[in-house]
Amino acid sequence: MRTLAAASLTAVLLAACATAPKPTYDLLIRDAEIYDGSGGAPFRGEVAVTGDRIAYVGPRAPGAGKAVIDAGGKAVSPGFINMLSWATESLIADGRGLSDLRQGVTLEVMGEGTSMGPLSPEMKRLEVQRMGDIKYSIEWTTLDEYLGFLERRGISVNVASFIGAATARQHVLGEGDVDPTPEQLLAMRKLVVEAMEDGALGVGSSLIYAPASYAETPELTALAAEAGRCGGIYISHMRSEADRLLEAIDELIEISRLSGAPAEIYHLKAAGRANWPKIEAAIARIETARAKGQRITADMYTYTAGSTGLDAAMPPWVQAGGVEAWIGRMKDPATRAKVLAEMRQEKPAFENLYRHAGAEGTLLVGFKNPALKALTGKTLAEVAKARGVSPEDAAIDLVIEDGSRVQVVYFLMSEENVKRQTALPWMSFGSDASAQAPEGVFMKSSTHPRAYGNFARLLGKYVREEKATTLPSAIHRLSALPARNLGLKDRGLLKAGYFADVVVFDPATVGDLGSYEAPKQFATGVSHVVVNGAVVLADGEPTGAKAGKVVRGRAWKGWPDGGCRPAAKDWNWAW
Repeated sequence: MRTLAAASLTAVLLAACATAPKPTYDLLIRDAEIYDGSGGAPFRGEVAVTGDRIAYVGPRAPGAGKAVIDAGGKAVSPGFINMLSWATESLIADGRGLSDLRQGVTLEVMGEGTSMGPLSPEMKRLEVQRMGDIKYSIEWTTLDEYLGFLERRGISVNVASFIGAATARQHVLGEGDVDPTPEQLLAMRKLVVEAMEDGALGVGSSLIYAPASYAETPELTALAAEAGRCGGIYISHMRSEADRLLEAIDELIEISRLSGAPAEIYHLKAAGRANWPKIEAAIARIETARAKGQRITADMYTYTAGSTGLDAAMPPWVQAGGVEAWIGRMKDPATRAKVLAEMRQEKPAFENLYRHAGAEGTLLVGFKNPALKALTGKTLAEVAKARGVSPEDAAIDLVIEDGSRVQVVYFLMSEENVKRQTALPWMSFGSDASAQAPEGVFMKSSTHPRAYGNFARLLGKYVREEKATTLPSAIHRLSALPARNLGLKDRGLLKAGYFADVVVFDPATVGDLGSYEAPKQFATGVSHVVVNGAVVLADGEPTGAKAGKVVRGRAWKGWPDGGCRPAAKDWNWAW
């Protein structure tokens, strides 16, 4: 009797399965070589999407798709996370973010030192006064309001941000070289907490630039402590990446230890030929801290040149009070003479990137003044020679004439060190650039090729050509690793239930094409990008879909378990 009953039940179940409708997905990606972001070996299969979530990852989806992408055996991976994005203004001008989107980037993480909020009325006034090529009205006050403004405006990529330590400082103290009183520091800490509970990912600092450089270690530790107790991290462009690189790493590790917050180093490098040998000691310091249980990570861009302003060639004291005060001081002959002398010092007390790059290694790429734009693409040495002045005098004159810090490219790093760093298991990647397109307002200035090629260069040059690291490892450190470090919910993996941020690319052709002479060239090899379930890039071309959303940190009050805790130790940092 039991056997007959079991047989009858089996027959009923088989009949039910035969008549049950197969699930229909909104999108099915088939014939894919799946790299799920975990770092494990790839496998052939399918990825199915329903709504904005992944519904299935495996050998064969049990259903059909309303829309189908035939990957043709190409790699399918989680979307890439840009850990250091300056798309803050470029996404206002063009929400497609094409230079990143066409490399597979699906999340732009902003907030290196400064953030787009919180803004005081005076900060708003200065922002409008100092705008460059991209003009816009400031319709927000808080950081979260800015991110929401982008989402409502329409963007093709996701966005997230740290609160800038310098932004909190300027909000309370202005741009002067002053120390906060206990009451002022409390006000700065309160701004951090408010931003964290609005969804910020942590506190970001950038310590070679005024007014951020005026912040001392206890101030930064206090702000990092608020980030830590709100489930976020401390991330820093350290006080030095050159002559005092190792001391700067020590400071970051100490801030992390005292605050309880994990810490990440922005664009880790050893800048300047004399400092190239320090890279092994720098890596050793980080790995020693990690071995002791501290969560210390880093990110990088995949080029031997950096890009910043001529402010990184001049002492911070002359920049106190903002760009207008800086320019006013340099018009005084005695002050100018003092600045020139410090710029020429062999071992300056400040981070002088010009000294390491030299005038021939300082490329001018961005001016605010239309009268100076003809100098774009020239070196500082060329301009100085044409004007019959020293390179240091030319740098000062250009800042005065432009009314800005002037954007430049500094040639600083060793190719061997860059290659070495791409394989580090705790290394993520960030472009340190805007997300733009070779059209419209973006044609008014040049840029660094990393804006168009940072992630594709990793996959093409360092994975395929140099074999410095493996494709599964690189994808893991473009997706799941940064998502975990940031504490993001349901992102960074190809996994059922996770948000459907997906990239289809050809490992045999992916690569960067831009050069320093002609940087505005789209990368190759990425055919499709899916953001929150919507196809935003199809057959290498943007679809116009504006599927990007604000991605928020762990303390966001919108989460059921959101809100800050009494201390960083009250969070689960294992993730």
